[in-house]
Amino acid sequence: MLWATAGVATLGFLIALEIASRRYGLPGPITNQAREVIFPPKSGFLLYAGMALMMVVLTWRERFIAFGVAVGIDIAFVLTRWAADVKVTDGHPFGNGALWVLLGYAVIAVTRRTGRERALLLKGVGLALLLVAGRKTGDTWLLITSKTRPAVLDQYVATADHALGNPSWVVGRLVRATGPIGAHVLDYVYIQLAVAAVVVALYQLRNVAAERRFPAHHLVRTFLAIGLLGPAIYMIFPVVGPVFAYGADGGHWAVANVWPETAPALIAPHPMPFDEITPRNCMPSLHTAWATTIFLHSRRGPRILRFAGTFWLIATLGATLGFGYHYGVDLIAGVVFALTVEAALRSLAHGWDRAGIQLVAHGATVFAALLVAYRYLPREMAAYPWLFGPLLLLAMASVIHGYVRTTRLWEPKAAPAPRPEPQPELV
Repeated sequence: MLWATAGVATLGFLIALEIASRRYGLPGPITNQAREVIFPPKSGFLLYAGMALMMVVLTWRERFIAFGVAVGIDIAFVLTRWAADVKVTDGHPFGNGALWVLLGYAVIAVTRRTGRERALLLKGVGLALLLVAGRKTGDTWLLITSKTRPAVLDQYVATADHALGNPSWVVGRLVRATGPIGAHVLDYVYIQLAVAAVVVALYQLRNVAAERRFPAHHLVRTFLAIGLLGPAIYMIFPVVGPVFAYGADGGHWAVANVWPETAPALIAPHPMPFDEITPRNCMPSLHTAWATTIFLHSRRGPRILRFAGTFWLIATLGATLGFGYHYGVDLIAGVVFALTVEAALRSLAHGWDRAGIQLVAHGATVFAALLVAYRYLPREMAAYPWLFGPLLLLAMASVIHGYVRTTRLWEPKAAPAPRPEPQPELV
């Protein structure tokens, strides 16, 4: 019943986004996803990652067959486009096969499976399609923010960012100094964040085929929840980022072309108009939030997975700042937002108790306080960086400490080793 309710709610949400997109004369997430059945997909890697996520419910024999069918379909598409002299100028030339396999297994689940086997396969297909659809809904949300929020609050955030020493300007100069190699590595990490999440999720879900059930909590749940809730904050606190508000990418809408060479001057901040194209997707930094959850969920894995999770978090922070997509205060808000969502979902899986409720309430309070401070106290934060800078870091650290302390209480306690009974000795 829970999965059915979630499915109906998700479908209704997608239909609402489709209608909203049509109002602006653009296709919505359902239309864009349906096009990829035939046309080159925007991200073939994501479609194959979604298919890999679905295959956790299959046997090894079924996995090899599914992968072979997907590759065969993609080869057929490539040959057909080559014969018809169709050039792929946008997106990837592969990925259609993975989507066909996902849809095919949805049909198999309805027509050829029954009972728990049908439910398990539908859950696998549903998670994969939700991950893929999340990319489409995100694009639609960004369109809505650019159309419905003509004024942005970048001047407030840039002023508050003085409390942290303007890290976007500092890291931006460092990334430029690394040349094209450093920029390409960070760009790949930034773009393929969902694929990294699937790698961690595959490790967490590696026993689903054998146990015939999903674990109570895993990374995909948090990943999707962050993508669903985060854009609502974009609507409340629209920010475009330093590379647009203070850089060349903003054109004549920018305050000045000073990023990343010169930190912005301290002025009385006010809302500023901006174009109807650039997404207002900075506050909070959802890339930071997603990378934080990848880091958290990789802690239970082997050493190479823990190393990859740490690398992805550090590289994502470097990319968000170094490319001018976010201010430093965005990242602090993103970490707090991620830990709060993760704590709520873990509490839901574990069972709500006093510690879980206090943790979620504390995280939500800190997050709200951060937004209020960025909006109404930016000049004070810039005037007293020695006070507000440490306060921002301490606020984030308090949520991190609360999360670590509370989740440790939920860890299963190892049973003590039995002590051998004393044996009588022969005299």
